[in-house]
Amino acid sequence: MTASTSPSARPASGVGRVLVVVYAILALAATGRSFYQIVSKFDEAPVAYSLSALAAVVYIVATVALVVPGETWRRVAIATIGFELVGVVVVGVLSLAAPELFGHASVWSYFGMGYLFIPLVLPILGLLWLTRRGRRARTADARAVASEDVRSA
Repeated sequence: MTASTSPSARPASGVGRVLVVVYAILALAATGRSFYQIVSKFDEAPVAYSLSALAAVVYIVATVALVVPGETWRRVAIATIGFELVGVVVVGVLSLAAPELFGHASVWSYFGMGYLFIPLVLPILGLLWLTRRGRRARTADARAVASEDVRSA
């Protein structure tokens, strides 16, 4: 099996496509929200609006990383989505424990409550999917190598 036909090199399908679509929607929503907030009222809550911009960048990179095939982009997706999960949990806890730090809500405030908790659930699903897909790719690659060894023997 060549690198271009291995499961990790193929574009997402099924659950992967749903993840890509949801990440793309969040990327658009967070980008629009943060752009408006930063341009019109940044001085009111710079921390919250900067976090919204950070979330937008994370969602954009995650979307691209989920779409582009290959092991390198899979690793970028894992790192980005892992960062997202940590961010949502840390900001969620801080927004409950010390809401005065933020001034206004960000995408990740209250564990993404303003986005129906999708920012909390999505990275968990994304990491599970990436882990499962990576395991399948390694198994398929190992089978291909074994098959080539048998043919050449």
